[in-house]
Amino acid sequence: MTMAKAIFGKKVGKKVEVNEIIEVEPDILMTHENTAAISKKFYSMGVKKVWNPEKIVIPVDHCVPAANEKYAANHKMIREFAKEQNIKYFYDIKEGICHQVLPERGHILPGYLILGSDSHTTTYGAFGAFSAGIGRSEAASIMATGKLWLKVPESMKITVNGKLEKGVYAKDMILHIIGDIKADGANYMSVEFYGGTIENLSIAGRMVLSNMSAEMGAKAGIVQCDKKTEGWLKPRVSEEIRPVKPIDNEYEITLEYNAEDITPKVACPHTVDNVKDVSEIDVEIDQALIGTCTNGRTEDLKEAIKILKGKKIHKNVRLLILPASREVYLEALKEGLLTELVKSGAMILNPNCGPCLGAHEGILAPEEVCISTANRNFKGRMGCKEAFVYLASPATVAASAITGKITDPREFL
Repeated sequence: MTMAKAIFGKKVGKKVEVNEIIEVEPDILMTHENTAAISKKFYSMGVKKVWNPEKIVIPVDHCVPAANEKYAANHKMIREFAKEQNIKYFYDIKEGICHQVLPERGHILPGYLILGSDSHTTTYGAFGAFSAGIGRSEAASIMATGKLWLKVPESMKITVNGKLEKGVYAKDMILHIIGDIKADGANYMSVEFYGGTIENLSIAGRMVLSNMSAEMGAKAGIVQCDKKTEGWLKPRVSEEIRPVKPIDNEYEITLEYNAEDITPKVACPHTVDNVKDVSEIDVEIDQALIGTCTNGRTEDLKEAIKILKGKKIHKNVRLLILPASREVYLEALKEGLLTELVKSGAMILNPNCGPCLGAHEGILAPEEVCISTANRNFKGRMGCKEAFVYLASPATVAASAITGKITDPREFL
């Protein structure tokens, strides 16, 4: 069976079939700022206590610190709900983005079934878990009952072999794949990544693949647990690590890619699957963003510094650096990474989602152009429907910040 069927079968204690409707109890339910709205739905059901306060994780991360009174009131409501319900794992504004905080704090294990009220909950699949986004009503239902109906998804096996060329990263790989199969190419499927290229990726690189699986319509994006995964998790988790492995190849779709064929990519406005080689793009930029839950880890900052060190960003460009979590921020401070970035002319933001979704810190003006390491570039995504957002790797964003236009990072490596 596939990873999806193996994990679902483990949860219900029997073999499951594709398209079968099953009732499951998630190992973890994650909500964030939308907890305020979810809590209203929860109380409207007439329920007074959540099913398990130790299985609910609530980071406050989408607009922190609060940008206005509305957000502040929302945060207050969440704090009161967490206190009233004795939510053990409530992470207030200082911790960072949910998709980075949960693995760091040991909430994710291979074989887990994780549901979250955020479409990029798929990120946790990088650790061999089945992790999917759900709606607010579904999250409220789980809070009340501990259960949810799910359909066992079809599975897609993506194999990538070979060595990525210099200046090519996991972000380029996933953009290459999304550009190939398009935004609906894996609708409600479990996408499972295999091959030598995947095995050689860092945990951070694997998180990029799982995170952006949502942009091809996937319900989950899974990388099988291996020694590298176990080594990353062991200092963080209290439970024994027990990987779930597929038994055979019952995949509905199988795709294969050669890493040597992948070049630096850019997703052009206004869809993530509008992917082109960076060499095809000649567009001036106003803003550059390195960070978010997709590419806001220490290794991403290091790749950017390889290009930025000793140089200055273009006089017409605003470069924003957004570490994914407080832990990443502290690592970057300790290693002097933030110093190098500030010397280049960058601004360091506190860990949060703000500019990515257009909540605050880096909102664009009409006709402005931003190149970003985030995961979405829809109209209005960064706060302005008349702006233009391009997506790329940290290296490509760094190179573009120097030249003032979208630039192939290989020119600096």
